[in-house]
Amino acid sequence: MATTKAKSKAKVNSSTNFSKETYLQWYESMLLMRKFEEKAGQLYGQQKIKGFCHLYIGQEACVAGAVSALERGDKYITAYRDHAHPIALGTEPKYVMAELFAKVTGTSKGKGGSMHIFDKENNFFGGHGIVGGQIPLGIGIAFAEKYQKTNKLCVTYMGDGAVRQGAFHESLNLAMIYKLPVILVIENNGYAMGTSVARTSNVTELYTLGASYDIPSAPVDAMKVEEVHKAIVIAAERARAGEGPTLLEFRTYRYKGHSMSDPAKYRTKEEVAEYKSQDPVEQVRATIMSKKLATEKQIEEIGIKIKKQVAEAVEFAEQSPFPDPSEAFKDVYVQTDYPYLKE
Repeated sequence: MATTKAKSKAKVNSSTNFSKETYLQWYESMLLMRKFEEKAGQLYGQQKIKGFCHLYIGQEACVAGAVSALERGDKYITAYRDHAHPIALGTEPKYVMAELFAKVTGTSKGKGGSMHIFDKENNFFGGHGIVGGQIPLGIGIAFAEKYQKTNKLCVTYMGDGAVRQGAFHESLNLAMIYKLPVILVIENNGYAMGTSVARTSNVTELYTLGASYDIPSAPVDAMKVEEVHKAIVIAAERARAGEGPTLLEFRTYRYKGHSMSDPAKYRTKEEVAEYKSQDPVEQVRATIMSKKLATEKQIEEIGIKIKKQVAEAVEFAEQSPFPDPSEAFKDVYVQTDYPYLKE
């Protein structure tokens, strides 16, 4: 077993240097995610956003570092904590906010809500409400990329609770058999809803689950956007070279409860404080200031810009109409020209 694990351990290069532009891009992207989510939480409390709502606050580096490491045309899919991913990919925040408001101008025409954000133009394939349901879909997307010889890949995100689903193991097996261009990312924030990893899994080093399938795997400090970027770069190189999947365990933390209805009383104040001292957004800001990559005024200007973006997103969502009831019967079936599907 020790030999297998050693063989399956992915290498993460720690020598990469990052430019001023990259740090400023990260900061702006992550701050926009943070402020968007904070506003969404506030609006949920005002009952302007209804249904389920899972915030990404604390986990911003998980997606910011991946987007900066990958190429335009690569595909993304995730679970239901999905507001930040499309925003990082370039979806205008107003369309995401409109979806949260269940308005017709939303990314899913107001039909999907918080858990089902999609943006085909930016290669974001959801947003899936079934735990682990997106994992085999990500494998299928990667299969399509390989079949069509695009040299693109699919990064498939999941929570730590999803690895207990059978679909996770079936997907790993298929990914390795066919050497698919997929990066499997476990966003391990420590809790599956309110239950800790230690209480639900005999294996707490989740990346080692890849060893059973000889998939190169590694843990990543996902409170640091630099580490996320570096790990994704290496995994992407393997995928594009035809070497198959990589499994990465992003060790991260959510500062809010599992959803807006979760008071998160299962965590101690000390634990939350410890992780807040590692805030990924503040770490990037501190690096920018220590390296003198921007002035305080420039940082303030970024904050003002983002505050305006979020305010405009809320205004857009407020003013947008709800879908007509007839919309419930649209987009249920897809018209196709495939002859074998015609009567």
